[in-house]
Order: sequence, then C-alpha cells, then structure tokens
Amino acid sequence: MKIKAYKRFQSAYKNLPKPVKKKVDKQIALLSKDFQYPSLHTKKIKGAEGVWEARIDIHYRLTFEILDDTIFLRVVGNHDEVLKKP
Repeated sequence: MKIKAYKRFQSAYKNLPKPVKKKVDKQIALLSKDFQYPSLHTKKIKGAEGVWEARIDIHYRLTFEILDDTIFLRVVGNHDEVLKKP
C-alpha cells in the first residue's frame, strides 16, 4: 500500500525525539506491507469511523485511515494525546 501523511502528522513527527522517529519509521514500513502486522497491534478507534490506531511502542501511537490503496497517516505522538483527537 502507498503511504501519505497529512500535515498534522508531519508536524507531530518533527517534534518527536530522534529514537522515537526511528521506531515510527520502522512501524510505517511494516504498515505499508501489512497494516495488521502483529507488532503494530492495529485496531479501530471507537467513535472515530474509519480511523485506525497502530502501536509505535508502549508510550507512542499513530493513527491512520485507509482510502482505496493508500494509507493516510493522521497523527503520531503520546498514546493519550493521540487518542484525544485521532
């Protein structure tokens, strides 16, 4: 699948610590191959139709949506903050 990122995602990504960015890059690579890869712990977000959550690590998450054959990255950051406005 193709991957595209909204400006909100790009902005949040820029503010992440360098070690977290490396983890995000790894998880995005997995996401593009198989969005339900086990280490991603992918699940739909309740109350946000069409929006999914994927795990970066125990503290960080990213959200995305799938339109046709493209994954659109919505936001990335701290677990609690990301899920407030997925």
